[in-house]
Amino acid sequence: MTDPEVPEPVVRTAAGAVRGRREDGLTVFRGIPFAEPPVGEARFAAPRPARPWDGVREAFAFGPPPPQDTGIAGPPAALPEGDDWLTVNVWTPAPDPAARRPVMVWIYGGAYRLGHSGSPGYDARRIAEDGDLVVVTLNYRVGMEGFARIEGAPANRGLLDQVAALEWVRDNITAFGGDPGQVTVFGESAGAGSVASLLAVPRAAGLFRRAVAQSVPGTFFSDELARDIGTVLAAELGLRPTVADLAAVAPDQLVKAGQTLAPRMPQYVDRWGQAAPTVTPYSPVVDGDVLPRTPWQALASGASRDVALVVGHNRDENRLFTAMAGKLGEISEERAAKALRLYAPGGEAAYRAAYPGWSANDLYERVQTDWLFAMPSLHLAEAHLAGGGRSHVYELTWPAPGNGGALGACHALDVPLLFGTFRADLGLLLFEGAEPSAEARALSSRFRSSWTAFARTGDPGWPAYDTERRLVQVLDAEPVVAPYPEEASRRLWESHEFAALPLLG
Repeated sequence: MTDPEVPEPVVRTAAGAVRGRREDGLTVFRGIPFAEPPVGEARFAAPRPARPWDGVREAFAFGPPPPQDTGIAGPPAALPEGDDWLTVNVWTPAPDPAARRPVMVWIYGGAYRLGHSGSPGYDARRIAEDGDLVVVTLNYRVGMEGFARIEGAPANRGLLDQVAALEWVRDNITAFGGDPGQVTVFGESAGAGSVASLLAVPRAAGLFRRAVAQSVPGTFFSDELARDIGTVLAAELGLRPTVADLAAVAPDQLVKAGQTLAPRMPQYVDRWGQAAPTVTPYSPVVDGDVLPRTPWQALASGASRDVALVVGHNRDENRLFTAMAGKLGEISEERAAKALRLYAPGGEAAYRAAYPGWSANDLYERVQTDWLFAMPSLHLAEAHLAGGGRSHVYELTWPAPGNGGALGACHALDVPLLFGTFRADLGLLLFEGAEPSAEARALSSRFRSSWTAFARTGDPGWPAYDTERRLVQVLDAEPVVAPYPEEASRRLWESHEFAALPLLG
């Protein structure tokens, strides 16, 4: 709630002065440009610094989100319109340059197809308040604008947007009460994939000190695969994947190209392999420039060894997607066998032997959870350890109360728990709009205290991971530190190398 008795604070950034508002004991600034709108001549280009403005700019409202597939997680949402997609928001206890509080920078998920920092589920008030620190959230380009491989444009434009936002934090956050030398990036799903990427992006070196990656997806495209997918995306519009062809196309038409292709992607399994059934034609591209190597390769060789890492996943990640497809509890033996053949290292028999007596549903969920989130996250921790870094690993096992508990500890459950936004976005599905239980509130508080302690001290409250004891924080009604819970899966994937997904013959 805005406090009418408190004067609206003004902070001067490198581009100009902004006016925020006092809300519930915090000062909040919304919609501050960190780069020029990426339209016109700047379309598909690397982000350019925001142009200076005169006077004081009101920072009361979130900036418009980048063009995106708003219907992927339900009915299309009504979103603010405009071209000023690249903005940041700041929650601070007080914009006092002498305060030098730790800073946490949130990167949203959304399959690299959707997402924006103005989503109600990303209200950072509780994190800033409970941790007595500064929280920044940001917009970055998604879909074709941000991740499609386009000739004449840099790859990974969405990642370059994130780097530009972190540079804005470095240059401006002191005025908001933050310490630019004590920055933690944190993100979930595609946001965690972005965090993992930033650990391997040379241009991001030195911009953050700590990182939290929640459910790292294992999908990184080789340059050849990304170019082939880009060709098919552009062909949906009868065009070539070039800046010359696409720059004049309205952003909403590029979104429609992705929407049209996504459900047909499984038809390309012989060409795109494991990427095809994900039904998202976008991922970070190992292009040799912006992202020279996969995060696992980069961390194992010592990249970002000075950055402390918290990384983990949820036990039942894939159940959310099965539920959204209307197939929860309805997976046939044929469908399970197909998934096992496509994803399981060592083939279908290896999983059936490791999990004897498991149903088709359970095997289907386990192998897809392992392939897409669980094992990429665990391997990222182990790669960081091999390269001389320090990792703390967690697994969320507490089941979402929605749908009678059938969703389990599914994908994205950690987001409403971390932000305390039980009645927003996916929180409405996972908690069914009900008042959270005392157990849920306690776990939510635990998430925030661990994450903010890590941002402040580098210690989330449990031991660093090592390959002998394999201790992880198991987050449940009664959190415990124990050896990695999914031991059978870990053994199956022990020798698997997470590499950029290739273009097949």
